[in-house]
Amino acid sequence: MLVFSFSIAFLLHILLFATAPMATTIMGEMGLSHARFGFVFSIAMASLVIFRLPWGLLADRIGYLRVMRMALLICTAFAFARAFSTSYPTLLLSQFFLGLGLAATMPCLSLLVRESSRRTPGLSTGIYVSGFAAGNAAALGITPYLLHLVSWRHVLFAYAGLAATLCLLWWCLAGSGAKPTSNLQLKSFTCILKDKYVWVLLLFVMAAMGSYDTLATWMPKVLEMKELSTAFASLLPLGFLLAGPIVGLASDRFKDRKTVVALLGLAAALSIGGINYAPVPALLVCLFLAGFTTIGVLTLALAAPVEHEYLSRFAGTVVGLISSLGNVGPLVMPVVFGYLIDVTGTFQTSVLCVAAVAGVAFTLGSRASN
Repeated sequence: MLVFSFSIAFLLHILLFATAPMATTIMGEMGLSHARFGFVFSIAMASLVIFRLPWGLLADRIGYLRVMRMALLICTAFAFARAFSTSYPTLLLSQFFLGLGLAATMPCLSLLVRESSRRTPGLSTGIYVSGFAAGNAAALGITPYLLHLVSWRHVLFAYAGLAATLCLLWWCLAGSGAKPTSNLQLKSFTCILKDKYVWVLLLFVMAAMGSYDTLATWMPKVLEMKELSTAFASLLPLGFLLAGPIVGLASDRFKDRKTVVALLGLAAALSIGGINYAPVPALLVCLFLAGFTTIGVLTLALAAPVEHEYLSRFAGTVVGLISSLGNVGPLVMPVVFGYLIDVTGTFQTSVLCVAAVAGVAFTLGSRASN
């Protein structure tokens, strides 16, 4: 099942980020401005935000196996529909409904981990988190080469084939964990919303995803302003890839999560702040650690509901809630980062703000957590 969890996470990010390297081609064919093309990605993200919590509630009620069967069918159908898009409206529509299917991924993966990896939930969570990094890297790294060989529609058709293959394998081979684990009532949902620990986890997810996505978005420009190679930015996703399994394994062995998160928070603040001032090669270490520490905290936040004595019964709902609302970070922080560059004329203040958000959120959140 761990192979399935990695593969599903990989699929989510390769489908989400596949259109990014196609910007020039699609804009030219459909006559789109940069803003209109940006909405192609944003509408999928909006769908994730809207539907993650409902999918989590449903997964807790009827079981993650059934939910993933439905979700993968939706992903496959609209991944193919996207490949056949002939206009901007049809492209947006297919992106929105593709997001509907992909939104089930994170809530269901938390339940999969709970059912199949009770002894090592941290490591198992880290394995599927690394799938996100691998999918992102594949989408951004492989797609440009494929575009030299075939049209953008053929590339999307090939990625839709991956979705169809995984969907078929899931329907045929994934035969455990189908039973519902809770019948969430309004009273229980209210208790979840009142639980301080849930809001601490939300703070972690918001700060971790916001900090990482902001750095990933702006680091090529920052490196360009520093007159350095933009290729150095690839150390961020390398940290992302390794953080999941390493931090997850450490969390299974070292149960004092407060200390682990606090240390990651301190390291995040120092490494992100160091991007402003560290010379090469120390800068390369800072970039790697920035990706490693932020995604390390995200891994712990996603694993926590699976292990929690009370929240584990509603892990799908909790992960759906925190991963949905947590997208406020990636939606807001990159805009603020760019605005501060416009106001100050330099990137230093923007980078320090990200360092402050990560450091304060992680260290203070660790003190408030259970």
